[in-house]
Formats: sequence, structure tokens, C-alpha cells
Amino acid sequence: MQTANDIRSTFLGFFEKNGHAVVPSSPLVPRNDPTLMFTNAGMVQFKNVFTGVEKRDYVRATTAQKCVRAGGKHNDLDNVGYTARHHTFFEMLGNFSFGDYFKDHAIDLAWTLITKEFGIPADRLLVTVYHDDDEAFGHWKKIAGLPDSRIIRIPTSDNFWAMGDTGPCGPCSEIFYDHGEHIAGGPPGSADQDGDRFIEIWNLVFMQYEQVDKATRVALPKPSIDTGMGLERLAALLQGKHDNYDVDLLRSLIVASAEASNTDPDGPFRISHRVVADHLRSSAFLIADGVLPSNEGRGYVLRRIMRRAMRHAHLMGASEPMLWKLVPALTRQMGAAYPELLRANALVTETLRLEETRFKTTLDKGLKLLEEETQRLGGGTELAGEVAFKLYDTYGFPLDLTQDALKAKGIGVDTDGFAVAMERQRAEARKAWAGSGEAVTEALWFELREKVGASEFLGYDSEQAEGQIVALVVDGQSVETAPVGASVAVIANQSPFYGESGGQAGDSGTITLAGSKATIAVTDTQKKLGDLIVHFGIVAGGPVAVGAEGAFAIDTERRAATRGHHSATHLLHAALRDALGEHVTQKGSQVGPDRLRFDFAHTKALSLEEIRAVEDAVNRQIRGNASVTTTLMGQEEAIKAGAMALFGEKYGDEVRVVAMGGGESGPAYSVELCGGTHVRRTGDIGGFKLVGESAVAAGVRRIEAVTGPAFLAWAQAQEELLHRAADVLRVAPAALPSRIASLIEERRKFERELADVRKQLATGGSQGAATTSIAGITYAGRVLDSVPAKDLKGMADEIKKQIGSGVVALASAADGKASLVVAVTDDLTARFSAVDLVRVGSEALGGKGGGGRPDMAQAGGPDADKAQAALDAIAAALAG
Repeated sequence: MQTANDIRSTFLGFFEKNGHAVVPSSPLVPRNDPTLMFTNAGMVQFKNVFTGVEKRDYVRATTAQKCVRAGGKHNDLDNVGYTARHHTFFEMLGNFSFGDYFKDHAIDLAWTLITKEFGIPADRLLVTVYHDDDEAFGHWKKIAGLPDSRIIRIPTSDNFWAMGDTGPCGPCSEIFYDHGEHIAGGPPGSADQDGDRFIEIWNLVFMQYEQVDKATRVALPKPSIDTGMGLERLAALLQGKHDNYDVDLLRSLIVASAEASNTDPDGPFRISHRVVADHLRSSAFLIADGVLPSNEGRGYVLRRIMRRAMRHAHLMGASEPMLWKLVPALTRQMGAAYPELLRANALVTETLRLEETRFKTTLDKGLKLLEEETQRLGGGTELAGEVAFKLYDTYGFPLDLTQDALKAKGIGVDTDGFAVAMERQRAEARKAWAGSGEAVTEALWFELREKVGASEFLGYDSEQAEGQIVALVVDGQSVETAPVGASVAVIANQSPFYGESGGQAGDSGTITLAGSKATIAVTDTQKKLGDLIVHFGIVAGGPVAVGAEGAFAIDTERRAATRGHHSATHLLHAALRDALGEHVTQKGSQVGPDRLRFDFAHTKALSLEEIRAVEDAVNRQIRGNASVTTTLMGQEEAIKAGAMALFGEKYGDEVRVVAMGGGESGPAYSVELCGGTHVRRTGDIGGFKLVGESAVAAGVRRIEAVTGPAFLAWAQAQEELLHRAADVLRVAPAALPSRIASLIEERRKFERELADVRKQLATGGSQGAATTSIAGITYAGRVLDSVPAKDLKGMADEIKKQIGSGVVALASAADGKASLVVAVTDDLTARFSAVDLVRVGSEALGGKGGGGRPDMAQAGGPDADKAQAALDAIAAALAG
């Protein structure tokens, strides 16, 4: 038997042998089409190639594309489990030609693959073509040898594909397999075509026109090919099954579900096992591609899928969370083809376990309420909208989960009443917000948030993506258009730009609008109300308007540098706790592209040994190059498990837990709650250097550090200073320490010699100090130019010794200020106080007093030109 994995490999291998590039599946969150909730077809990642916006280095491609259809117009959620071929997640096999081969070769490749490589009997196949596509009709006759009766012309849009109201389009040709007369149903185009006898297995799209407007369609200069074949359908056919859920891939998940719930895979809970198998795949792949359960957008659709599966696990009697236990079965089946499942294994497992744990706490109460209300209906067939809203608001039941729970009983839900109750809650929220202190400054953002919904952040694993502008703000007002040169705030439905929060700086970059020359140079990105991403920038090249789609591209170098600094703060936090003690806790941080700043609780400055220990510990983790992992957990559970909560970060019930360092097999070195962006491996940080340590408040220290390119720039700047200093001193850099030490010693020697000379000058040398007699008191007063204030007392003491009895006053002018010292010999301190005399002199200098002892006092003043006047004032005081 050909397994699903064999079939996928055979398909890709066949087209690779025929000159096609094997292109990996794109993520389930489209980066090039903001109008799609999820990737729902193989051609989505090639949309810009088909329209000519993007060029690739190949003209033929083949893919196995993971797809989800569970939201928007492509929504198969309600039918999953009840039919043979509905899925929320499926794989689309396809081959593509971008202006290379066209209909004849596409048909030849398709026919060769299915009849020769896969061995499907040609007599069980028939095809459809668009009713006026004579070219395709002729190729099928010639290449496949099909008779006219098995080439069916279809006149409806079912056989004409279009990318949208405008853009590339063209006729289709579908290949059907006939399961035989024992199955009810007729061929395509017949009255009973919806039966199960004839099953479509492949659709070939001949993209040969461009729809210019509703009335105008022109030929494309380079017609192209886009095909799509569901792997599950093909596997069912090749494995002799009529039900997709019986193929090996899905059957293995059904068996795993049955074993986990201790029930029969084909018994009363058959539908529940099918729901679990399908929803496990979609949930796991969405989580692996960065979608996490929430109450908005893609996250809400994921939560709906997860909770639908969890309700079916509950119906099967699972008393404990069950879905997370099935992840190993899924990775065994699909991990080799989709390695992202293996990389995100921890995140997928913990997210499923957390969501089911939380949901089970309210599920019993909600189902009990639902049972009570349905019993009250009597003969009614519709549940009140108020009840459905209570289930949603109080118990977390999405509306479609309530509808699904009642489906088997034939009971509907009053959706209009549900909508009325929902609007009433929103009105109450508006009223509550109007009474808050933030209303004056944040009212506009609240109104826009309510109008356009949350922004989807794609930046955890994407640096560029397409988005649709849903709101513009100019001069504090919401506008529909913004002219060239305007300073504008842009809100999009999805964006890779990180809005400033949690200490991480916001991204900068560009927004380039599709189909125009308009661009927006984004200088900053902020997060408003928790989930509204606001891009601030300047409009250039043309006006912008609400509804426009564009390419959102962040400054990748800036993001990489910021990401490195952010991850380094986590390692730094752990290293500080290791080096200083567990009292160290983060008190704030700021990370940007140029450096990191980290504030932490500690009472004294770090010693050089402590700084070196911290640097060494961080760099050791960087060199270890361990992977950085993210898991989703409950906040309390995460903190109990040892995760550190970061200062200033607002956390919900569910938190992102970032673990890094410590090696691939051992415990992580750092585990913290964090919503920011991080490196994939610690080695990506590229090195760590602590460049500053200081006090910022009582008991709070601050560290500044650099990593990666900023580390290199810092090191280069230090090297340049070193070489400049060496050049000035005319020595090699290695000789600088000894040369500087020698210069310092020489300077000290010269300073000592200079001080001796000054002292000799001040005291008169061998001739003694010049003195005068005032009222019988010997007075020595001298003005000394440029003598440091610190030397005056020593000089005054020396003169006191020379004169034996008397008063000494020395004034010095240096750096525009005056210093004054008065000394009184011991025999005169009863008559004259040096403190009183120095204050007299200080007043003359424009100073405010002075201080000291009765025998020695010092003062100063701002007016150096009055030094002699100060000495004269002291002499006058002595004269009485």
C-alpha cells in the first residue's frame, strides 16, 4: 500500500524530474495576501509571481502545501466529522508554470503521473473542461485518448477560476475518478452530480487571461499553470478507500484518539474521533506557524477549532486533557515532511494542554446549562440568543460550538438575539471606558479598536508581509486618505512590525502600497490598548487610503540588533542572580538596536570581579548556541514552574514563556514570561559586553550593555581610542600602561618640586618671610599667584614657625577664584581668632564666611582680583 507520505514523495519527485523546483510549503498565515485568513490553496504563496510583482529564479515549481479552511468564505468547520471529505486541514499537491509550459504539457504531465506513476486505471477517469475551451478538449483527446463522452463541457463558473474581481483568471479542467455503479451519483454537470460516485481528484487551472474590469478581459502575455490535488483524496483512491478518514495518515490519529479515550475507533464515537483527528492537525500546524488561541481574528478561529475537538474528547469520557497526548502520533506521521512540527513540538503540546485544562473547568457547567435550557424548549427548535451569549461570555463557548452541540438534536440558535446581546456588552464596555482616566488621550484608539478589531502580529517569525490598511490617523483625527508629506498613523489588519512594549523598542521600516508609487516611511511603531499595532510615519510618493493593500517590511538589521539585545537581557538577569543572589529582580529595561539598559534590585555597586563573572556567564551561554524556545502556559502555572515575570509587562491568563541557554538537553539557563521578539539560538546574540554600571535609585542599580553589531562598534571605538593615545605618546599600544605609569610618576615628582619652590617663595627662602608690625603684632600677608588652595595651610604653618609670634594671611588666585588662609600663633589665639579674621577677608572676596580653628582657618570667594583687598581688610582688623 502506498502511504500518504509515499504519495507526497512520489508527486514531488515526479515533477522534480520534470524540471520543477520543489518549493517548501508556505506558512498557514499568508504573508502575501492580507485578505485571506489562512492559506487555503497551493497557489497562495505564488500570487505575486503570477501577477508579475515578484520574480523567482525558476519558472516551474511543485509543492505540497498545508491548507486550512475554517474561516471566511472557505469554512468547512461545521461539516468536519460528518462527511467523508470535509477537513479544516488538508494538503494540496500542485505543480505550477510561470509563463513556461501551458495546456498541452500540463495535461501530459497530469495524465502520465496519475496513470503511469500512480497506476490509476485510465478507463475509470473522466475530465471536465470549460464549455468553450476547445483547445483543452483537443489536448485531452490527443494526449489521453479520451472519447468525447468522457470529456464533459461545463458552462458554469465551476470550471472558470479567478483570483478575484480583477486579475489573472482562466478556464479549468478537472479530473474525476469513477468509483463505480454501486455508488450513487452522476457525472459532473448532471442533475445528480453531488453524489459520491464521481470524485474530483485534480484541478488544472489554465491562467490565460487578465480581468481588467467587469466588462474587459484580455489575454495574458505569458499564460501560466496552477494545479491542485488533495493528498487525502488521492490517498483514499490509491488505498482503495472511499472515505478520507480511512487513509493511513488520518486513521493513525483516529486510533491514537481511541486509545487515549479507551473507546472503539469505529463505535458510537466514530464522528468524535474524526473531529479530533482533523482538528488536531489544524490546531498543531496553526500553532507551529505562530497562531495562538485568543478572542480575536485567527486566534479566535484556532480556539474554536480546539474547543470543538475538546468537546468531542469530553463526549468520549476523557476526564483529563487528551489532545496534547496525541501530538507524538501526529509528529510521527508528518514531522519528516513538515519539520516545523518538530521545532514547535513543545509549544504545540503546552498550548493544547493549557487550553483544554482551562476549557474543562467550565465545560461541565456550560453543558449543564445548555441541557437545562434545551429541556425548557419543550417542542421548540431554537435556543434563545441570550442563552447562547451567556454560554459564550461566561463559559467561553464560541457560538458555533453551541450550534454544533445542538446539531444532533435538531435544535438551532437565535443568532440575531446573540448579536443583540453581544452589542449590548460592547455598549457597556464603551460606557466603562468613557469613565476611565485615559479617555481624554486614548478615546480615538478605543474607537478605532472597536471599529477595526485587533491587529494580527506576524513578526515572531516574519520580517515582511502584506497587510491591508484599515484606519489612518492624521493630526489626531481618523481620516479616509492621507496626502503626500503627511505625518500619519497607520493601522493594518496584520503586520510584522513590533509595537513598543515590555521595554522593547518599536520597529521602523517601510510600507509600500500595491499598484501605486505610494510609500510610508515608518519611523516608530507603538502598541495601543494591548493589541492595536500603530505605525507612525511619513507619506511619500502618493496619497494613501483606507482599504489599500501593501507590503509591510521592517528594518531587518534594526530588528536583529534589537532582538539580540532583548534576548541578552534574559541571560543577564539569570547571570546577575547567579553572581549576586536571588534577591536580584528586574526593575525595568529598555532594549533597542544600539544597546540594552537593565535595572535591577541590588544595594551596592558591582565589583570588577562580579562584573567579569556576569560577562563570562552571559557569553558562555551565547557560545553554547542553545535553541530559544517559546511555549504558551497559564501565568500562575508558568511562575510556579520557575518562570520569571518581567517588570512592567502586563500579562493575561495565557503567557508566552521564553526559555534559552543551558544546552539542548539540560534545563534552560533562563526562563521568563515575555511577549517580545527573540533570537532563534543564543549564538545569534553574537557576544555581550557590559559598558556601564551605576545607581539610579535607592537599592536599584543599572547596567548598560551591547551585543552583536553594537558590541563590535563599541570594541572598534575603544580600539581607536587606544591607538590614538598610543600615537600621542609615540609608543606601541602594548606599552601604554608602563608609559602612562612613568608619566604619572614624573608628574608627581615635578609637582613635589614645584610645591617646594612655591613654599620657598611664599616664606621668603633663606631670608625669611616679609613681615610688618601692626599695633605691636607681627603680620605676614602675601598674595600667591596660581598656588593650589590645598597648599596654603602648609605654607602658613611654615611662616608661623619663622615669625614665632604673629598672624599670617595668604591669598591665592587660581582658575578665576580666590582662596584665603589665616593662621594665628598659639600665644595670640586668646586675642585674635583665625576664624574671625578669615571671615573678614572672605567678605572682601565676595565670599560668605569661612571656617576652621582659632589657630587656622580657611575661606574663599569668587572675586580673584580682590586678593590684596582681603589681606588689607585683615590688617585693618588687626589694627582695631
